[in-house]
Amino acid sequence: MPLTPDRIKTALSSVLDPDLGKDLVTLGMVKNIDVDGNSIKVGIELTTPACPMKDRIRSDIEMAIQREAEQGGNASPSIEVDFTARVRSAENPDRPSPLPGVKHVIAVGAGKGGVGKSTVSTVLATGLARLGSQVGLLDGDIYGPSLATMLGLDDMQPTAKGDILDPFVVDGVKCMSIAKLVDPEKAMIWRGPMAHKAFSQLALQTDWGELDYLIVDLPPGTGDVPLSLAQLLPLTGSVVVCTPQRVALEDARRAVRMFQQLDVRVLGTVENMSWFVGNDGVEYDIFGRGGTEKMSEAMQIPFLGAIPIHVKMREHADQGTPSLNFQIEEELTQKLLGMCGELARQVSIATELDHGSRPTLSIS
Repeated sequence: MPLTPDRIKTALSSVLDPDLGKDLVTLGMVKNIDVDGNSIKVGIELTTPACPMKDRIRSDIEMAIQREAEQGGNASPSIEVDFTARVRSAENPDRPSPLPGVKHVIAVGAGKGGVGKSTVSTVLATGLARLGSQVGLLDGDIYGPSLATMLGLDDMQPTAKGDILDPFVVDGVKCMSIAKLVDPEKAMIWRGPMAHKAFSQLALQTDWGELDYLIVDLPPGTGDVPLSLAQLLPLTGSVVVCTPQRVALEDARRAVRMFQQLDVRVLGTVENMSWFVGNDGVEYDIFGRGGTEKMSEAMQIPFLGAIPIHVKMREHADQGTPSLNFQIEEELTQKLLGMCGELARQVSIATELDHGSRPTLSIS
């Protein structure tokens, strides 16, 4: 019995997405099936360009088609799997987003300052862009904006079309920071309502265009300022940044509980400053190591990955050259991209689990 597109589609209905737990046909991921004699070409649309499960999906597809061929008495077919990607939006028609072109808004928070939240935000944004996604990065830390320096915006001047700001673009990432709109020597002495208004203008009056992910670097802590800033945005979820030592972990738990109490999914945690490699080649766990992963396991939330202390990463932050973080050494590059891929994976899972509803932070 010859292989036909219908037979192959039936075979593919047995292939499950490893994360979503549904078959590729039901998920609408099978976009085309071409059969030319014993040659088969299958087009699969992934839920993110950063999909870390691509190789497993390819292998499962090849095995399913091979089994179908053997059952029909066919010779071993030549199988080609072509991947494309489209990030799916978790839209809620009952609650339209104020950012209709943005598919996912991801808040990056921390229980305390000084843990490298802005560093992680920058790595996530630039890494997702390197993996093929359309990404924006919003500096929501109104009182202590640092992304303008870390992204190298010093010599760039803001422009606008009427009341709508044009985002800066660095390494393919659209970005905006309050630091580019005020006197750099001016202290941000703002009460909550003033900070809320400033953040609202940055978020809603920037021409973000079409984005797969908008990463929002929030102020540290669990007070009313980060809450009031975040309430404007339709959040797919949050990332909590922590260092390994106990005092930071205690504050990180509070940040996790804050998001959970507000019904905002915690997409994962990141351990920053996890280790340091000295000139002698020895790894030193300056702040301990692995505490964030253990906390994540205990709280039953995903662990996205760990980042070391590295002199080059500090230099790149000071110089405003974030893309160079992915050129320091191959092992570090793979860790950073793996962390970004894991975040994209968790966003895809959240989109499927939430069935199109997006939580928002609200204050009563």
